[in-house]
Amino acid sequence: MSTHHEERELTRDVQATLIPHGDPYTLDKGAKVTITHRLGGNFTVMTLNGMYRICAADADSLGEDDSQAPEDDCTDAEPADEDSIRDALRSVFDPEIPVNVVDLGLIYKINIDEDEEGKRVANIDMTLTAPGCGMGPVIAEDCKGKVIKLSGIDEAHVEIVWDPPWTQDLISERGKMELGMI
Repeated sequence: MSTHHEERELTRDVQATLIPHGDPYTLDKGAKVTITHRLGGNFTVMTLNGMYRICAADADSLGEDDSQAPEDDCTDAEPADEDSIRDALRSVFDPEIPVNVVDLGLIYKINIDEDEEGKRVANIDMTLTAPGCGMGPVIAEDCKGKVIKLSGIDEAHVEIVWDPPWTQDLISERGKMELGMI
């Protein structure tokens, strides 16, 4: 993760996500942006009009090489288990907070079940730091995308839940250190 701020000019139009609302927004070619965070391969950028998330697949619009995105390891010999899913989710970030969703305490439950067809399905319950966070569906989709790439996982379902409510007490020691809370 890097928090080094870099000004860039977009090399092409790019579909971004408005933070914190979660609405899609097109940033135009030639727009000046400042990269404020590189989190899990995605970019948080600022413009004069607000804060946006640009996904790793659009790194080229920032003049970045998308091969620098974190590698997803799908070559595990063993099928994924709860621990390997949790490890994969450590590469998913809320674009406003430079701590991954696991260390933020947003992942409440991970179960791996087998459906009638014999497919292994990962079911994940997660929460958000605030009920009104428009980025929730984007973060949940990031989680699903990381988990579905794991060995032995055929489907992934991520549900946003609100019980129990999230509090800062759920942040791991590592997360608290990243946030300067200890």
